[in-house]
Amino acid sequence: MPAWGFKRCIAACALALWGLIPAGAGAQTSDLVSHHAFRVCADPANLPMSDKEGNGYENKLADLFASKLDLPVQYTWYPMATGFIRNTLKAAKCDVVIGYAQGHELVLNTNHYLTSGFVLIVPEGSDLAGVTELSDPVLKDKHIGIIAGTPPATHMARNGLIGKAKPYALTVDRRFESPAINMLDDLKAGTIDAAILWGPIGGPLVKTDYPGMTVIPLLKETLPPKMFYRITMGVRQGEKVWQRQLNSLIRRHQDEINAILSEAGVPLLDAQGQTLLELPQ
Repeated sequence: MPAWGFKRCIAACALALWGLIPAGAGAQTSDLVSHHAFRVCADPANLPMSDKEGNGYENKLADLFASKLDLPVQYTWYPMATGFIRNTLKAAKCDVVIGYAQGHELVLNTNHYLTSGFVLIVPEGSDLAGVTELSDPVLKDKHIGIIAGTPPATHMARNGLIGKAKPYALTVDRRFESPAINMLDDLKAGTIDAAILWGPIGGPLVKTDYPGMTVIPLLKETLPPKMFYRITMGVRQGEKVWQRQLNSLIRRHQDEINAILSEAGVPLLDAQGQTLLELPQ
C-alpha cells in the first residue's frame, strides 16, 4: 500500500479467547502480547482512519475486535510516519496495527479484511463525472490534484497529465497538516479540476465534509502499478498464534467489518480489485 498513511494498527490477546484454540497453543503466544487489553498502535490525528477521540473507522474496528475478545481498548499514539512501527509495535508498546498493506515486511500481516483502490473525485455535474480511467481524453489540460509518489502519479505521467497536475506531500505529520483535506479544499474552491486519492481516505472525507462531490473508483487501469490494495492488520513478526486469532475474528465477523467500512464511506472492492461491492443496506 502507499506509504502515506493508508497503513495502520490493532491488537491484543484475551484469556477468554484461549478457550477457542487448541490446548497448548496459548504457550506459543509471545509474552509481549497483552492478556489484559486490546493494545492498538494508531495515529492520533489521522481521520478518517483514526484519532484520539475515537471518531475514525479504524477506532470503530478496534472497538469491534476488543468487544469480541471481551477486552478494553488501549492505544499507543504515534504519527503514521517514519519510525511508526519501530516506536510502537516493535517496541512492544502495543500489539496490533489496524490497517496495514498486505505483504509489508515490517509486520506480520493477518488475512486481509479490506480491498480498496484509488478514486477520482470531481464536482457533481462536472464534465469529468463520467471519467472512469486516466487515459480518458477529457482529462487533457485539466488540473488534477495528486499525492506525489503514489501509484496514480505513474499512470498520470504515462497519459501526459503530470504537466498541469498539482502535487501534494506524501508523508506528513497529520497533527499539523493534511494533504488530502488541502486537496479537497482546492477542488471545492476550483483551484483544481479533479482530485485523486486513496479510496479509504477520499471516500469518507467526501461523505462527511464535501457534499456535492462524486467519488469514482479507478478500476480500469490495466498497466502497472496496480491501483488497488488489500489491507490487513499488522502484528509483530513471529507472533503466529496471535495472527491466527485475528484471522479467525476477521473471518467470523467480516460482515460487521464491512458494515463499519461502508457506513464510513470506504469504497469496497472484491479481492481482485475489479468490482465495487454492493453491500446490503
